[in-house]
Amino acid sequence: MKFFVLKRKWITGAACLIAALALVGLVNHPAIVGAAATTRQLPIYCVQRDQKVVAISFDAAWGNEDTQQLIDILGKYKVTATFFVVGDWVDKYPESVRALSEAGHAVMNHSNTHGHYPQMSSEEVIADLNACNDKVEQVTGIRPTLVRFPYGDYDDNSINAARSIGMEPIQWDVDSLDWKEIPASEIVQRVTGKVQPGSIVLFHNAAIHTPEALPTIIETLLQEGYTFVPISEILLDGDCTIDHTGRQCPA
Repeated sequence: MKFFVLKRKWITGAACLIAALALVGLVNHPAIVGAAATTRQLPIYCVQRDQKVVAISFDAAWGNEDTQQLIDILGKYKVTATFFVVGDWVDKYPESVRALSEAGHAVMNHSNTHGHYPQMSSEEVIADLNACNDKVEQVTGIRPTLVRFPYGDYDDNSINAARSIGMEPIQWDVDSLDWKEIPASEIVQRVTGKVQPGSIVLFHNAAIHTPEALPTIIETLLQEGYTFVPISEILLDGDCTIDHTGRQCPA
């Protein structure tokens, strides 16, 4: 019986020693931990900026009732925005796409048919992105470098597919919720209350109350010292990382 107890203590002690050595090995070799863990890929939601800069963006997927009105409002305040357009929308409204580009706005990719990218293979995502890029380039002469995934829906596969062809996925950290047809005053309050340096704001073309809310939003942020830039100019150059919230930061 004494031999059994001693043997059991010896086994327990050996097991603890092995566990301790394994823990030391993991601490001294963090790459082992990294290999075991999975890191989710994220698009850029906002950017770490000290300057008071903000980028406003519009998704264009359905109607076209207010595109020229938006161009006129932005032009009045000399604000350059980023429009993410669906390839099917380019097919229907090429003159509006051309007008956006000629007014100095960035015309970027919002997919070709507004499908669900997480349900697609890498090859299908790439083909869909290129189809939209081809249409935009044909109309504007400029090939998009940024993409906003339909429905704001993405997974590692769709992000890696986009980046494999040199495109950067872009989300937003300030949602106007204009697509819900909320009153203009509520849109103004939501946007101006949430913007911070480096924010990316989401609007939609053909949203009923956006043209009414936009001038007040622009005037308020200008008074607060903000400068409006297209998304490509708010992004950081050089080595960068994207933290767990989707904020692009210097490496």
